[in-house]
Amino acid sequence: MSNYALLMVRPSRFGFNAETAVNNAFQVAGDQSNVQEKALQEFDHFVQTLRDNHIDVLVIQDTEEPHTPDSIFPNNWISFHKNSTIVLYPMFAENRRLERKETVMDAIRSRYNIDNTIDLTKNEAQDIFLEGTGSIILDRKQKIAYANISPRTDKNLFKEFCEEMGYEPVIFEAKDEHGKDIYHTNVMMCVGDRYAVICLDCIPEAQREGVREALENSGKTIITISYDQMNHFAGNMLQVENTAGEKFLVMSTQAYESLSPEQVSAIENFNPIIHVPLYTIEQNGGGSARCMMAEILLPKK
Repeated sequence: MSNYALLMVRPSRFGFNAETAVNNAFQVAGDQSNVQEKALQEFDHFVQTLRDNHIDVLVIQDTEEPHTPDSIFPNNWISFHKNSTIVLYPMFAENRRLERKETVMDAIRSRYNIDNTIDLTKNEAQDIFLEGTGSIILDRKQKIAYANISPRTDKNLFKEFCEEMGYEPVIFEAKDEHGKDIYHTNVMMCVGDRYAVICLDCIPEAQREGVREALENSGKTIITISYDQMNHFAGNMLQVENTAGEKFLVMSTQAYESLSPEQVSAIENFNPIIHVPLYTIEQNGGGSARCMMAEILLPKK
């Protein structure tokens, strides 16, 4: 039995967040009606699809108050680690800081042992941010952490995190095709156990080889995606494990449909793909499948 689960937060008042839109180019203010209702349908279908594949999902219902329009993306404010450690992260948008709700923490504590909490949230007072596994891509097995420096990912705080957690940092600066900072690392790269999906075009030439080398030296096959595929959330994927220890790559249908048959085949050489439609969540939230899942690797009670 695999001791692996996913935390997902079921939204109660999901919607476009103007506070995060200032530096998230993936967000588009949808004029569609029933955004919460449509997001809920997408969320519930996503959870059911994961569970149909025997993936353990802990779903926590968000509270109406305080209003947290982005609560559906818990991976930004908390991460869970095998040594009974959790890390709490400083968030750029003030209304996202409210996502650290006791209801969520209580539900986690009731099921899992937490012996150590690393709280980085005090950095918010100095406008220093590091938004969890949005900012940081963890290669947990090889103990390598990748981060694209942006207004939401502070270089020095990232280095501190790596030192504290025993990870080797790989630092770079990624831009979109218009030269704008890419707000989160997890929209342009995903690291699995034996492969990585990455938009190398985003990384300046001077830094590109260093990233490529770090991936290759850690035994990864590199599957490259284009700017256009990244803009369809093809970087926003997560390799997950079910209760039998089988691995899958999870992504949205929009991401899947942007991939070429060759890219799909390259991924499926390693593991099956699970994809679900998340169009409402992607458009209004500017995040996709990976952002919605926080991996739980804590020991169960």
